[in-house]
Amino acid sequence: MQKHVRATTLRRLPRPARPPLAATSLLQLIWLASPALPVGGFSYSEGLESAVDAGLVTNEAQAAAWLADQLHLSLARSELAVVGKAFGAWQRGDLAGAAELNAWVATTRESSELRQQTEQMGRSLVAWLKNRGSGDHRLAALDTFAPAPTWPVAFALAGVQSGAPPREVLLAFAFGWAENMVQAALKAVPLGQNAGQRILLALADQAPAAVDHALGLMNSERQAFTPMLAVLSSQHETQYSRLFRS
Repeated sequence: MQKHVRATTLRRLPRPARPPLAATSLLQLIWLASPALPVGGFSYSEGLESAVDAGLVTNEAQAAAWLADQLHLSLARSELAVVGKAFGAWQRGDLAGAAELNAWVATTRESSELRQQTEQMGRSLVAWLKNRGSGDHRLAALDTFAPAPTWPVAFALAGVQSGAPPREVLLAFAFGWAENMVQAALKAVPLGQNAGQRILLALADQAPAAVDHALGLMNSERQAFTPMLAVLSSQHETQYSRLFRS
């Protein structure tokens, strides 16, 4: 009994506080999450515009629910999980592992638009990282990944270069996605700025749970299966009038 009580007590001890994130790392993550990052994220709606056209998203409540579902059912299980695994691969210098993750992303995009998005944003981030002139040999390897560097794998390398821990890197990825998607909702639904801020607040509140879920996934548990989103994305390719590239 004493051993059991002692073990239980030890398990409940608070974790040691982590040192605060260095200012340089924090600023790098803010930069990576910013809509001003020249990767073109603002030009994609990831099927949201098609959902609006189909009458599935017509107001603030529906937009908030749609994006929350996408965060947990799509992003957390796929892109965020890849960022977490690729972060570790880049840290270890496991170029083969990073390339395998890159190939997984490219082959699991469920429409040509979604694949073009991840490849275009990945290539643009590589160009931005090159322009910084870090001389990181891993960047040269990333640039050779076929068919192209993908967005989450490239972001993971940028996150490693920032010096921030993996959880903070995934949070930056999630918030950057949320901000771009809210901006898409403002234009496509359309919504007002206050509505957009309420949706962004809700997504920011849910992002830590989505990140923790993604970090806990094994490779065999990672998935890209969103049938309705895939259909809407495919329909968007021939949609008569549209603002966004996906």
